[in-house]
Amino acid sequence: MDNKLQRSKAPLAPCYYSDSRIEGPPGAPHTFPGWAEPGRRSSSPRLIRAPTDTMATNNEAPLGSTENPIKFKDQDFETLQAECLKSGVLFSDPTFPAEQKSIGTPEDPDPKKAIQWKRPKEISKNAVFVEDTTATTDICQGQLGNCWLLAALSCLTAHPSLFMKVVPPNQSLSDRYAGIFHFKFWQYGEWVEVVVDDRLPVREGRLLFSYSRTRNEFWSALVEKAYAKLIGSYGSLKGGNISEGMEDFTGGIARSLEISSRTPRVLWRSLAAALSRGSLLSCFIQAKSASDIGKVTGEGLIKGHAYAITDADKLTKPSDEILLLRLRNPWGFIEYCGPWSDKGKEWENVDPTEKERIEVKCVEDGEFWISAEDFSNLFDVVELCSVNPDSYDEESTPASWAITEHEGCWLPGSSAGGSRKYNKTFWKNPQYTLVLKEKDENEDEDDDDDVGDDGEDGDDEMEDPTVTPDPKKRAEKQKQKVKRCTVLVELLQKNRRQRDKLNFLHIAFHIYKVLYLSSFNVSNRPACRSGKYKGQRGVWRKMRLDPGTYVIVVSTYRPNIPGEFFVRTFSKIGNTLDMFIFVLFFYQVMTAPVSSKDQERVEMTFDKQAVLEKDYHLPLETCRELIFGEDTKGRCALSREQAGTLLASVRNLQSIFSQFDEDSSGSMSRFELSSALQAVGFQCDNKVVELLSERFTSGELDMPFHGFLSCVTRLRKLFEG
Repeated sequence: MDNKLQRSKAPLAPCYYSDSRIEGPPGAPHTFPGWAEPGRRSSSPRLIRAPTDTMATNNEAPLGSTENPIKFKDQDFETLQAECLKSGVLFSDPTFPAEQKSIGTPEDPDPKKAIQWKRPKEISKNAVFVEDTTATTDICQGQLGNCWLLAALSCLTAHPSLFMKVVPPNQSLSDRYAGIFHFKFWQYGEWVEVVVDDRLPVREGRLLFSYSRTRNEFWSALVEKAYAKLIGSYGSLKGGNISEGMEDFTGGIARSLEISSRTPRVLWRSLAAALSRGSLLSCFIQAKSASDIGKVTGEGLIKGHAYAITDADKLTKPSDEILLLRLRNPWGFIEYCGPWSDKGKEWENVDPTEKERIEVKCVEDGEFWISAEDFSNLFDVVELCSVNPDSYDEESTPASWAITEHEGCWLPGSSAGGSRKYNKTFWKNPQYTLVLKEKDENEDEDDDDDVGDDGEDGDDEMEDPTVTPDPKKRAEKQKQKVKRCTVLVELLQKNRRQRDKLNFLHIAFHIYKVLYLSSFNVSNRPACRSGKYKGQRGVWRKMRLDPGTYVIVVSTYRPNIPGEFFVRTFSKIGNTLDMFIFVLFFYQVMTAPVSSKDQERVEMTFDKQAVLEKDYHLPLETCRELIFGEDTKGRCALSREQAGTLLASVRNLQSIFSQFDEDSSGSMSRFELSSALQAVGFQCDNKVVELLSERFTSGELDMPFHGFLSCVTRLRKLFEG
């Protein structure tokens, strides 16, 4: 059975207290050849059918798929190329000009280090886009700290079908050459096509950034430029996690694996299986401090540096079996010098045909072999990325997966509630419901799945990168495994790369079991969570949960910090995922009866044709709204009974306002507004509260009393109708 990825019609839906909302019908069914991709993003779930299905009836791929990507900056490659060929003028990209601002770092004051922008044939007379075939040695790192990106690109070259999605074929520096190229990247649920010209930054006659080992091949430098344009500048690529690059090149799911969690033989089998299923793999040695980054060990390995894992193989001897992994340093030089390296003595006893089969090269090209035993001893973390969750499981049977994706944001004072330690606001974070009805048909043998109800209070702290997971705790979890519903949740934060520095928030998600259809209690122990809050682009967890209804709460560590996010879930088909749609509802709260004192004041003021006393300090417009909120039958005045009721209502609302204005500031934040509206009788989700706040705060962050009165009056009038 082929691996399948399917989007269910409603696996992950905003619940009534959610920050998201349903916007329109599901997208049209569509097909993807070879491997299934997450496709385009949407606020509403949509359906991806199995590869055997046909395309939509109009034969057009959905917008955001690899066949029909989003045009970045509204630039269409074919149109621009045709215009340049017709005019005979090479393309110059006005949206990513050949200027210092595209570099994104301060200009070097030394005139000798001035940057020039040149096209490939101005750099090398023998310049080509791709020479023969693409290979890992085509990519060498320049003067930019983006080894994470280039290591991911090195991994990509080992998978031609994936590579062609990022680097479309039929591009050349000779045939139909117009100085324009295009590439495709996955961005939070949709594929985006980026167009660039081929003017590249050069310093002292050499490419400043990525280059090929042969110096005359330019595809990798142009991919790097296109990705820099997508992110903002070259400087925005400094530093990062290789999982970012692997996800943006495939649309797959990236995750980390602690090497110490497995024996060398089991680890090798897992990595070999992942490679055979099309996964991208990389690894690194954990740097214990900032000063450790870039240090070269005695074995020739670099700490805090990303290496691509490009192959797995084994040599069989009469008395032993040698398990090997092939790695590559994106720098293109500085190689491992231990056993089974390029110049290792161990190769002297290996048959020449075997050496030729696994392509042993005694060349300083950054690529080398290392035994599984030494790999486990010297490296700390493996990063894996696959378009299908089954690719992580060495022995699991390929299955179909339902996928759903949502975008949202954390808004200060509204939906940025922070971690559980901020118990008054945590429940205001964006929330999504997940309904699992059927258990897995077959239990997988994946050692990395987590069973539910594993949360600990310490997980609400920020991650300490020097602490490694407890193997005993992991072993105990494996004993608890039973047949449950397998689900994978990933949370990504968006747009956090700013110029030449990273600005990632510490993020996490918690999953709560819902005992009643419309509510859950955040003070209860979560069924599962992503772990400690991490300052990286994404957090990920694959878990087994009992059938039932769950709420996924996504949050930042500290409250009132703005940010955008993208959340997606994978659930094995066979589980039925239901939609739970937000409903704004109103229930009547009894207004306090008119007091005798108020009744007397009404009678006195009515004799003077006055409706409200001045000590309420209400603007004239608010008074008008209060009057016309009553059934005046077209008149501009209230009866005695209406005025008495209105005055009592205003006093009641003033009491509620004071109760929920916890800091006694005389105004109400969005957090406080939501609770106050609930006390009045309105149950609103975060999006509605946000809109009400924008409407009735007159551009201020907090809402004054008269704004609260206007807000409640409008809502009551709405529901009376």
